[in-house]
Amino acid sequence: MNERVRNILIPYDTRIIDVLKKMDDLDRKLLILEKNGKFFSLVSIGDIQRAIIKGINLSEPVHKVTRQAVRIASLKDTFENIKEQMLKYRMEFLPVVENGKIINVYFWEDLFGKEKNVEKEKIDVPVIIMAGGKGTRLRPITNIIPKPLIPLGEKTVLEVIIQIFKNYGVKDFYLTLNYKKEMIKYYLKYAKIEGISYVIEEEPLGTAGSLSLLRNVISQNCIVTNCDIIIKQDYHQLIEYHKKSGSVLTIVGVLKNERIPYGVIKKDSQGNVIKIEEKPLRSYIINSGMYVLEKKALEYIPQGMYFDMTDLINVLIEKGEKVKFFPVSEGSWLDVGDWDKYNEVMKRYEIIKRFIE
Repeated sequence: MNERVRNILIPYDTRIIDVLKKMDDLDRKLLILEKNGKFFSLVSIGDIQRAIIKGINLSEPVHKVTRQAVRIASLKDTFENIKEQMLKYRMEFLPVVENGKIINVYFWEDLFGKEKNVEKEKIDVPVIIMAGGKGTRLRPITNIIPKPLIPLGEKTVLEVIIQIFKNYGVKDFYLTLNYKKEMIKYYLKYAKIEGISYVIEEEPLGTAGSLSLLRNVISQNCIVTNCDIIIKQDYHQLIEYHKKSGSVLTIVGVLKNERIPYGVIKKDSQGNVIKIEEKPLRSYIINSGMYVLEKKALEYIPQGMYFDMTDLINVLIEKGEKVKFFPVSEGSWLDVGDWDKYNEVMKRYEIIKRFIE
């Protein structure tokens, strides 16, 4: 068994939180579970996402979220059968299993090279990119260059975001602008980026206020994203989840894990210490800055007033509208909103390039 295959093997009782970390480290969305040295099952990021939405504890063993039936091959399958199955289901890899033993693993990149992204299912929704802010956390460079034009490799972050959505067939983009708007418009014209409509804020309107200017333009659901984040996720799955959930607004939530560097006191209602938990790991879900909205949500945004996305979410909840979240792993969220995060993203730029291509 070669090292690449060993890398995607994990014990069937590994904690879900550790499986997510391994997926991020390997930049893979599918892993093989083994038990007592034999094939047990497959686990995908989709399996884990569905379990998180249902409220599972991330410390639970991963075998609790796996499906009963998974796709594997046997020695009876021909090479053409294997290629056909991988193409049909867009599988990262397909293990060949005989009598519980892993005989071989066929990897997409070996069979199809870089063609994987050609197989993306298209989404027919407009994308609104919120690009009007001053980018104060990236000063002093944003005193000269607006945040959407910060470079990522040979492109700007704005170009990278647009290209990722174009890979999913998106044709209509709305760019909300205020700070250094003429520079951004000039650059996009120079770069010959098509399909862009501009929404100009005469005064800063917050992270949601400018959406009121699109109330009579958007005729269906739409994706709204900040201009300083990239989400490495199948956007078709995101849209399908939003539709099936019946929510007015779906937040893309990031599973954030932090280890508290102290002993944490556990106590009862009388103040008695029950135990000390040494350096515990805490998990929570944070707002990524990307959303799917129904047109109805835009009706709750006051016209021409400063209004943040958090204000909109809270109003929707108060009015009894359904708000859902769609979880992605911490490694799937790339944030360039401040210098520390920007430098971290640049260290992982080769991974980003594979997502864009």
